[in-house]
Amino acid sequence: MSGPPRKHSLSLRGHRTSVSLEDEFWLAFRDIATADGRPINDLAAEIDAARDPRTGLASAIRVFVLNRLRRDVG
Repeated sequence: MSGPPRKHSLSLRGHRTSVSLEDEFWLAFRDIATADGRPINDLAAEIDAARDPRTGLASAIRVFVLNRLRRDVG
């Protein structure tokens, strides 16, 4: 079972920020970035730029991870 979300630091276009994610989502997000050969900060910046401003970055990352895993499984 997952523990509570933990803060993880990111740099988005030179701006430091943090997101609170469960370890499982953070590890899956890092794995996706690695599999794509991309720095995690670049992937986070892309997600940040594409998200609806009413959606938090952590939520956008969770949905990204879920959609990516669904795509890869299906």
